[in-house]
Amino acid sequence: MPDMNALLQQAQQMSEQLMAQQQEAADTEVEGQAGGGAVTIRMTGGGEFLSVKIQPSAVDPDDVEMLEDLVLAALNDAVANAGQLVSGPDLGGLDLGGLDLGGLLGDGS
Repeated sequence: MPDMNALLQQAQQMSEQLMAQQQEAADTEVEGQAGGGAVTIRMTGGGEFLSVKIQPSAVDPDDVEMLEDLVLAALNDAVANAGQLVSGPDLGGLDLGGLDLGGLLGDGS
């Protein structure tokens, strides 16, 4: 029979580590780009947008739709990069391999 106090302590440690990693990811800044850097967007892993930079060469008053598409593509790129922070190897799931559950999950067969 597993030691329930030890299991609870291990679970608490895992929870604390996960929360710390999530906070670190939320505070990390990522960047998204489109048009070879014509539009650049910075945001945090927590979803807060910090800045939008548009190169003057991307501004064509006769083709506003292209600029809109570049901004949208840069936003999507930034969001995808932020998503990688929270789905990366550190946060991609809990590894229970080191947790001794004393047979609670069966014998593996």
